[in-house]
Amino acid sequence: MKDYLLNNGVKIPVLGFGTWKAQDGEEAYQAVLAALKAGYRHIDTAAVYKNEESVGRAIKDSGLAREELFITTKLWNGNHTYEEAQAAFARSMERLGLDYLDLYLIHWPNPKPLREEGAWKKRNAEVWRAMEDLYEAGKIRAIGVSNFLPHHLEALLETARITPAVNQIRLAPGVYQTEAVDFCRERGILLEAWGPFGQGELFQNPAVQAVADKYGKTIAQVALAWSLQEGFLPLPKSVTPSRIASNLDCFDIELDAADMELLKSLPVEAGAPDPDNKDF
Repeated sequence: MKDYLLNNGVKIPVLGFGTWKAQDGEEAYQAVLAALKAGYRHIDTAAVYKNEESVGRAIKDSGLAREELFITTKLWNGNHTYEEAQAAFARSMERLGLDYLDLYLIHWPNPKPLREEGAWKKRNAEVWRAMEDLYEAGKIRAIGVSNFLPHHLEALLETARITPAVNQIRLAPGVYQTEAVDFCRERGILLEAWGPFGQGELFQNPAVQAVADKYGKTIAQVALAWSLQEGFLPLPKSVTPSRIASNLDCFDIELDAADMELLKSLPVEAGAPDPDNKDF
């Protein structure tokens, strides 16, 4: 699998395996094991997914060398201070059974209790400082954010010593967050795409099916090819071994300009979430 080069010189595989909603225990364990067996080397989890332990066990049991793998986890909203962020990181590492992490992300920019008088700005500055220190201590190879819009990034960059390497946001055919995409591209921040298949509506769309038929591929493979051609890093998730493997068969597709545009501007019902109004 090819790599992207992050803004700090670290290589990251261009496709990752997402584990959101993979139940802790056998489901998450078997899904990650199947992904590693199929050829994925980049695994994305989060403290709030409550499956870090199963992910870690699958990594260990895969028999793959640690340096072959790229592992991401995320800091959840309940951690508001420098010390809390450091402690949360240590707990994630213990659950994962790792001695270093490849990428650590602030999961959401604006936790519900911190929306008055810009309290979220202070929180993000504090937890980012903790992440910068962990990065400089060699415990994390790259640091970034998730679900940040330009105004969240602008606030963070006022105090950050290190520019985020990644912003993981909702990007899929029909869900194109133009302002965030442009802002990140201008600053060399890689865009990771969570939910790269949309909320399932792509699979019922005749126009998307027609594009897939044209290239002799599945809708999922075409959606991933679109994401890769945009320069995004998609994070497909599945717990079905056959789908996990089949999603990797997307690297030989070259969509033409008309199909790229059709997918970009697809009308969909479920757009991107508004982080400033999420109920957590």
